[in-house]
Amino acid sequence: MLYLIPTPIGNLADITLRALEILKSVDLILAEDTRTSSVLLNHYLIQKPISPYHQHNEHKIVQHLTEQMLGGKKIALLTDAGTPGISDPAYLLVKHCIENNVEVNCLPGATAFVPALVNSGLPTDRFCFEGFLPLKKGRQTFLKKMAIEERTMIFYESPLRLLKTLSHFIEYFGASRRCCVSRELSKKFEENKRGTLQEVHDYFLSKSIKGEIVIVVEGLDK
Repeated sequence: MLYLIPTPIGNLADITLRALEILKSVDLILAEDTRTSSVLLNHYLIQKPISPYHQHNEHKIVQHLTEQMLGGKKIALLTDAGTPGISDPAYLLVKHCIENNVEVNCLPGATAFVPALVNSGLPTDRFCFEGFLPLKKGRQTFLKKMAIEERTMIFYESPLRLLKTLSHFIEYFGASRRCCVSRELSKKFEENKRGTLQEVHDYFLSKSIKGEIVIVVEGLDK
């Protein structure tokens, strides 16, 4: 059995009771960053074997992990924050498990783009989640494609690249397109800045930008 366990995106109290029960029952916990996940596990007094599982080692160990589960082991997969597989490693292991008839169970729980979308004030009936933008190769082509997207768009971004990305959005989408930038969701200093792309860009131009970033942008209004 493979369990995909969503973990809090900030506030440790946001984990579900069922997630805690499963983490206490499994034979092994896989973590994107064992140091980060250990903070959560120690907070809830969970003492289980923990091993790293990330994009740099997943291809090397996926077969071994599958064999362990076929042998009867129960394994839980955590990422640093949010739901495994959403802009974080999980797809390869899930695919391998399904191909080998290992049962996969994904628990409902935290993921950053849902609260960011809902509190943005932009339409929530139709949307597309695009994760992180291409850093270099294909970025221009991607932005041209998204410029004509009619659904509300959701992106993840790092604090260091926020202003650059907003500048590119202004260039390709237009300065008047509405957006919301959410950072530090569920934490003490949570902030949701709403306005046009130009207004939000200018606001963060004079700020020290910290925390995980979600950008929600309205689709093209035809």
